[in-house]
Amino acid sequence: MSYEETGVLTEDEIRKILPPRERLERGPVAIIECVQPIPCNPCVEACKAGAITKKSLADPPKLDYEKCTGCGECIAICPGLAIFVVHLNFKEGRSLVMIPYEMLPEPERGGIYEALDREGKPIGEARVIAVRRKPGKTLIVSLEVDRDIAMSVRNIGRRLR
Repeated sequence: MSYEETGVLTEDEIRKILPPRERLERGPVAIIECVQPIPCNPCVEACKAGAITKKSLADPPKLDYEKCTGCGECIAICPGLAIFVVHLNFKEGRSLVMIPYEMLPEPERGGIYEALDREGKPIGEARVIAVRRKPGKTLIVSLEVDRDIAMSVRNIGRRLR
């Protein structure tokens, strides 16, 4: 089954869009999970590093992993909530995942929440380390998670403590 049938990217579809492991190990980098041809390009405009390009307005965006600084500016501007930043080696055994967030109430800095995968299933715990607000834009929530779930965390659920 494909994402068109389930609404969730398959492992094969995800592998096609992930940065090489060497790049993930070096520092924060965006992961763009926008795979449908939709006429949209705010991520291209938001990227100050020029790392995001599109062949045409309707093509899915492409990311030049070497140019990407992992700043997260593209996260807040994506109307499809399809861009994330992962910093695998944030701390010893811990990773940083920056996600778009449009739910209420806003997560609280320092709070521990359920870490959710692409299907909305709990896969661990996430500590909110920052909430970045920009007027009129989607919140960017920075989560500290176990390294082994960093590539799967795409949202947070209920507050645990």
